[in-house]
Amino acid sequence: MSGYDQGSHGTSGFALIVVLFILLIIVGAAFLN
Repeated sequence: MSGYDQGSHGTSGFALIVVLFILLIIVGAAFLN
């Protein structure tokens, strides 16, 4: 379980990039419409 805890630490940065990417797509789709 401790290994998973360590993995979540590095995932936070990746999750932030994914959220920003999704926001970019939503904004882009709204702009195109």
